[in-house]
Amino acid sequence: MNASFGKTTLALVSALTMSLVLLSGIVLADGVSGLKRVQLELVAPPFLPEHEQIAGPDPVVVEVRLVIQEMEVEISPGVFVQAMTFNGSIPGPLIVVHQDDYVELTLVNPTSSVFLHNIDFHASTGALGGAELSKVAPGQEVVLRFKATKPGVFVYHCAPGGLMVPYHVVSGMNGAIMVLPRGGLTDQDGKPVRYDRAYYIGEQDFYIPKDENGNFRRYKNAAAAMPDTLNVMKGLVPSHIVFNGAVGALTGDGALQASVGENVLFIHFQANRDSRPHLIGGHGDLVWDGGSFSDPPLTNRETWFIPGGTAVAMIYQFRQPGLYAYLNHNLIEAFMLGAAAHVQVAGEWDDNLMKQVKKPAASSN
Repeated sequence: MNASFGKTTLALVSALTMSLVLLSGIVLADGVSGLKRVQLELVAPPFLPEHEQIAGPDPVVVEVRLVIQEMEVEISPGVFVQAMTFNGSIPGPLIVVHQDDYVELTLVNPTSSVFLHNIDFHASTGALGGAELSKVAPGQEVVLRFKATKPGVFVYHCAPGGLMVPYHVVSGMNGAIMVLPRGGLTDQDGKPVRYDRAYYIGEQDFYIPKDENGNFRRYKNAAAAMPDTLNVMKGLVPSHIVFNGAVGALTGDGALQASVGENVLFIHFQANRDSRPHLIGGHGDLVWDGGSFSDPPLTNRETWFIPGGTAVAMIYQFRQPGLYAYLNHNLIEAFMLGAAAHVQVAGEWDDNLMKQVKKPAASSN
């Protein structure tokens, strides 16, 4: 054998072997080789996609598709915002996976968009929450994958950089992801807990500019609205604070439904400001403070706290029928700015829990 040929062959074999080793290392590092893939069918808030509360034996790759939509939204009669959204809803759809699953997101930015967009997952591990790896200009799409290592409920939002971060967030470009423990939820004593229904509430602060006559302005697109909106934002005084994109979105025909005896899971988040949810006539039986399912839930809370940029989960078992108000217990924000919802509960009244002992009558004094 020619010595030169032998050396060349040896070098090629060595290079090929090294390539295979490196390739194997990449596959092992990714951790997804051989895992089952499932496509998550997203639904509009306040509802959750179909899911199992207890995971199967092995992690899966959960495929999610979010399409950016820049669109005008009427948030109150005659009041419009040039919104930026994921899948056309405020908030964006709730994503549900289990701990150790992989989220594989396809993020699509249509050619009709004005701005570059991306996504920052508070549930992910890695610098900027994937924001740097998910930037998409109009007409582009990108695929981002991360492992859901922490169980809990978490915010996601657009974060293109600089002033664009708060502007996109207060224009509606935020949502939440729930990462369930593989064995399901547990109470303060570690006992299994299941929910019969679940609802998803995104609290949104808007900053709509007014003209010289005090009327709310209307713009042709998000770029045109940006300069005036940034000036309002700097004052830190929202014009509206709403649940699920509009004043009254979760009242009237949009009221949430439940029945006496049901355990109802509420997932509530605020991407930008603090909030103080309260269920009038009920309680937070179990409240996962800070959204963490790794820690025992708080119990029997009258009001709980959501720091800005956080999602929180609460379960309550309804015990009486009727119309309940679920609201931000900054009552100014609830009654004057729009941060309120209703829950219509069906069932039989229990006089032992509450009863009108004497009807209103003229006072004897």
